[in-house]
Amino acid sequence: MESAKRKELMNAYRNKQVVGGVYCVTCNGNQHRWLRSSVDMEGAKSRFAFSVKTKSAPEPAMRDAWMQYGIESFSFDVLEELKKGETQTAQEFAADVKALLEMWQEKEAQENLG
Repeated sequence: MESAKRKELMNAYRNKQVVGGVYCVTCNGNQHRWLRSSVDMEGAKSRFAFSVKTKSAPEPAMRDAWMQYGIESFSFDVLEELKKGETQTAQEFAADVKALLEMWQEKEAQENLG
């Protein structure tokens, strides 16, 4: 690879906006929802798409429903995204994403009670 192209790709990677957040995987067959978070939302979407393509459950907690209701009954929905601040460390960003997940878990718990 030529040097200029390599430098361009490296700069693009370094300047890429990091986006994390909270997402939900839902089984429409039994209405079960799994709230999850990621510091890399695109990576989370890609992992789910890979699971669908390879017909394998995204994680062990979903395996029984995945087998019972089938791939087509599952959906991936982004609930809220969070952009990493320019001066924010990876640890600070991960803590913010974790706090966001906790807020969504509390919200869902209150909805289930009401």
